[in-house]
Amino acid sequence: MLTRKSKRATPLVMVVDDDQAVRMLAREALESSGFVVRDAETGEQALEDFALHDPDIVLLDVMMPGIDGFSVCSEIRNTDAGRDTPVLMMTGLDDLASIDSAYEAGATDFITKPINWHILGYRVSYMLRASSALEQLRESRAGLAHAQSLAHIGSWEWDLSSGEIRCSEEVYSICCLDREQNRMNPILDLVHHQDRAFVQGSLDDAVSRRTPVSFDYRILIEGGERVLHAELATVLDDAGDAVCLTGTIQDITERKRAEEQIRLLAYYDALTGLPNRRFFQQQLEQALIYANRNDRMLAVLFLDLDRFKLVNDTLGHGVGDRLLQDVADRLLRCVRRSDCLARAEQDDCPPSLVSRLGGDEFTIMLSDIEHFQDVAKVARRILEAVSVPYSLEGQEVFVSTSIGISLYPFDATTASDLIRNADGAMYQAKEQGRNGYQIYDESMSAKALERIILESRLHKAIKEGEFILHYQPQVSNATGEVVGLEALVRWNSRELGMVEPSRFLPLAEEIGLIIQIDQIVIAEACRQHKLWMDAGMPPVVMAVNISGQQFMKNELLDAVTAVLKETGLPPEFLELELTEGVLMAHTERTVKTLQALKGMGVRLAIDDFGTGFSSLSYLKRFPLDVLKIDRAFIKDITTEADDAAITLATIEMAHTLKLLVIAEGVETRAQLEFLTDHGCDMYQGYLFCKPVPPEEIARMFLLPPSSDPA
Repeated sequence: MLTRKSKRATPLVMVVDDDQAVRMLAREALESSGFVVRDAETGEQALEDFALHDPDIVLLDVMMPGIDGFSVCSEIRNTDAGRDTPVLMMTGLDDLASIDSAYEAGATDFITKPINWHILGYRVSYMLRASSALEQLRESRAGLAHAQSLAHIGSWEWDLSSGEIRCSEEVYSICCLDREQNRMNPILDLVHHQDRAFVQGSLDDAVSRRTPVSFDYRILIEGGERVLHAELATVLDDAGDAVCLTGTIQDITERKRAEEQIRLLAYYDALTGLPNRRFFQQQLEQALIYANRNDRMLAVLFLDLDRFKLVNDTLGHGVGDRLLQDVADRLLRCVRRSDCLARAEQDDCPPSLVSRLGGDEFTIMLSDIEHFQDVAKVARRILEAVSVPYSLEGQEVFVSTSIGISLYPFDATTASDLIRNADGAMYQAKEQGRNGYQIYDESMSAKALERIILESRLHKAIKEGEFILHYQPQVSNATGEVVGLEALVRWNSRELGMVEPSRFLPLAEEIGLIIQIDQIVIAEACRQHKLWMDAGMPPVVMAVNISGQQFMKNELLDAVTAVLKETGLPPEFLELELTEGVLMAHTERTVKTLQALKGMGVRLAIDDFGTGFSSLSYLKRFPLDVLKIDRAFIKDITTEADDAAITLATIEMAHTLKLLVIAEGVETRAQLEFLTDHGCDMYQGYLFCKPVPPEEIARMFLLPPSSDPA
């Protein structure tokens, strides 16, 4: 028995979402399109309102407290009133499992957040029209042609004895044919040449086996290639002989495109177009089956870009994204050029694969390896390719990469273990100086565990105040007097003892804790210096290192202002040491921040000069006071002519720009005499004093013990 649902003059839409903003925006968009809207905040309320008001369509959020959207949709479908009510699921989830769950619960369609509110009214209107068409199909066969048009489904019958084909109007519409002017066979004549044998075989199967058949195939029309879905069955006469084929075709081109888009979202990285972690792991597992069956070797390379976070923080995420895309292109070229790939003659040999795991991490699978030297050759090729400078938005950007390598079957036999071991080897490559590759060995597992423990304890150290400062004097070359102090952070761990900066600072920068440590150092250095000055210390400058992340956070000016106000330290006795990475991103904001600090009276220095990639011309654009020559040039200044020449040129250039020059890492009298003879203003290093705790600085200046920090 058919029942007809009473129709409203204006359709009622029920919007169910626990987010009030979403409900308000949906109401505004739908009411402006002429709909009446009711909304519900929870699944329980939605079910009650549905029973009371019987809406024409439901817009339903997936994730809600209490009863979720899947359960609400199932409950609606279990009622007589809601059996055929269109349900449009609103979801921010893009994984296939969630989409499958929505359809299994009875959803008519889904729409992903953020929602384009401008087209929501059209989307709802279309779903209501489709729903009405289905009602007409149930109520009267007279509406069949119209329903086919709405659903883009065409029906046909093929008389097997006469060869005559009778098609609905929609068949001709789908195939872009004119019934009156074109006498082509719309079922077979347009089939893509690669699918013709398959389609003909499917028709023959339907006749010979007397069973329904369904399949997808392609047709070629004037507008290009389309994908159709066919359903067909054989009609038998009283004697059981096949007399007719009857079936339908539907244009599913857009659905196929949507499915492909979903597949891309599920298995490929949106930024680089490379396979993602899920796809890489699946392909690696298949490659391992092949390698095991054919007794072959397989390699996994785990790559992490060196100092990518600095580029991202200083030049912005847009440049960072462009850099990742360019790196992906170079990795693909390296793998395609590899002469160790695709040697196997078997057709089922899996291809090598480049993927992006996330962030600045990439993985590469090299399949069918014959010798480890082949893997090393690819690794060296990658190192060379990645280190070539990148030109991005007018900037010349330099990065390198560290590579970890694990081999099947020597280092692991499962996909997850191979990836994990390659990851561990990559961290070892970073510890060995970056821009290199490292092969996994069993000791790296212990190092990976040590890194995890260190990261956990580093978070704890910030909370429990385990960081202390040591200070290294800066000495005037002319007078031999101490004219400054550099504050250097140390980690006095209750569990690990004294941890050297080289062990924890790179990790802190990698995991985003360096800003908090910077703030601890600035505050403590200024507080201690004010205590010493109040106790009678001569007027010397306190130098503090500032990370690129701290500077680009755009909170440095406020942080320094607050610390100076809180401690009472005069600004002229604070010197901030900036890295070349900060100056690389010479944005207008960078210049304004430095000028504001300079205007307060704070001194500015460029640290480790010569180790980065900045142009010397950058220096004149910033209000700097001091240039520090890196210890790498000072070490062999008396024995290496190149280091001596670079140092002399740097001193002369800095003095031309009216900058003071300080040399780091001075350890011998010969080094000091060379620097003094050539005009270097100051030095610091073990020749005078190593970094020492605050109490030793107090004794150095003969300050009373009461001035020492508690």
